[in-house]
Amino acid sequence: MARYRARRAVALAAAALLMTVATACGGDDGATGGDQAAVDDGATLTLWTRAATEAMSKAYAEAYNATHKNKVQVTAYPNEEYPAKLASAAGAKALPDLFAADVVFAPQYASQGLWLDVTDRFGALDVKDKVAPAHVRAGTWEGRTYAVPHTIDMSVMLYNKDLYTRAGLDPEKPPTTLKEFAEQARAVDKLGGDVNGTYFGGNCGGCVEFTFWPSVWAAGGDVLDDKGTNARVDSPEMAEVFALYRSLYEEGVAAPASRDEAGPTWLGALQNGKIGIAPGPSVWLGLIEEKGVKMGVAPISGPDGGESTFVGGDAIGIGATSGKAAQAWDFLAWTMSDEAQVEVVAKNKGVPTRTDLASNKYSQADERIVLINSLMAKGRTPYARNFNASFNDPQSPWLQTVRGALFDDAAAALAKGNADITKSLQQG
Repeated sequence: MARYRARRAVALAAAALLMTVATACGGDDGATGGDQAAVDDGATLTLWTRAATEAMSKAYAEAYNATHKNKVQVTAYPNEEYPAKLASAAGAKALPDLFAADVVFAPQYASQGLWLDVTDRFGALDVKDKVAPAHVRAGTWEGRTYAVPHTIDMSVMLYNKDLYTRAGLDPEKPPTTLKEFAEQARAVDKLGGDVNGTYFGGNCGGCVEFTFWPSVWAAGGDVLDDKGTNARVDSPEMAEVFALYRSLYEEGVAAPASRDEAGPTWLGALQNGKIGIAPGPSVWLGLIEEKGVKMGVAPISGPDGGESTFVGGDAIGIGATSGKAAQAWDFLAWTMSDEAQVEVVAKNKGVPTRTDLASNKYSQADERIVLINSLMAKGRTPYARNFNASFNDPQSPWLQTVRGALFDDAAAALAKGNADITKSLQQG
C-alpha cells in the first residue's frame, strides 16, 4: 500500500507540473513547427519511450538509421518513472525531439500542448485513412492531431486447445458470444484437478478495462461519453458483463487467484497450461506458446455476439520544445510506411498500425495473427483527458468499482463508481 501511495504521489506531482508548463510548451498557431516538409539532412534526434515499448522503438530507430541521414537515439525509462520524467523535462522546456507514451495518456498530453500540432503533416499522408483510427482519435485534441500510433497491443480471447480437446470441445470452434465463452469455460473446469475454466485480474483496474470493456462495446454499450468527461459504467451492458464474470468466480470456474490478481502473475497463470480460456493481451500468444501450450485465438465478444477489442499500445509525437520538427516528422512519417510496418513491425510479430496491412507476407503464415491484426479496425481506445487518475491509478475510483462489482454489492458499486469516476474525469 505504501508503494501505491508513493506511486500516486509521483503521478499527481507530475500532473500538476504538466499543467503549469502547458502554455509554455505549445498550443498556439506556431506549434505546427513551420515548414511542413519532412527533412532528412543528418540531424540527430532524441526519442524517449517507456520500458514497455523499448524493443519496438529501438527496432524502428535501427531500421530508419540504416537508410536515412538523420539518426534517432532512443532512451527508455522505467514505466512508473516515465510520466514524472516527462513532466520534469516539460517544466525545463527540454522535451526530447520525439516521445512516445501509453496511448491512454495521449488526450492529456495533447490537451497540455506537450506535442507539436501535426495536423497538416498527417493530413498530407497518402495512408492517413489507413492508420489505426482508435489511436488517431486518442492523439487528437479539439480537432487537431498531435500524435500518431507507435505500437499496438490488443485484447483477445486466448484458449488452450489441448484442454478444449480433453473437455470434448472442438478446438477449432471458439466462442462467438460471451455466454458461449462462459459455457466453454465451465466445460473445461469440469476436468477437475488443478485445471480451471478461466482467469481474470480481479484486483487490477487496467486488466479489467483491457479485457471486460470490449464486451461492453461489442454489446453496443459505452464506458465514457464522446468527450471523456462523463462515465457510463453503470450501464446495463457493463452490469451484464460483470455479472457473467462474477458468476464464473462464484461457481469456482474462474481460478481462485483471480480475486487478488493485480497483474504481475496474470501471464504466468496462462503459461502454466491449466486455464481453459481467458481474455488477455494479444502479445501473449507467443509468450504462452513458448511454454509448450498450444493456443487458439478468438475475438472478445458481447454477451449475445458482436466483437471488439481494446486498442492499447503507445502513441508518439514531436516534443513541443523540439527545434527539429521537420526531421522528427520524417521519422514519424516513415514509421507509418509499408516498409516500416511490414519489415519492422510485422517481421517482429507486432501488430501493424495500418488497417490495410493486417494480412502481409509475415502474418499470412499464421491465420491467428491475421485475425488479431484485423481486429484493430473494430476496436476502441478510451478517450479522456483525466483517464489515468480516473481509471488506471491504484487509488482510482475505478478499481473500487471493479472490486465491488465482482465481489460485493454490484449495483451499488456501479452506481457509486459512475458518480465518483465522472467527478474525477471532470477535475482540472
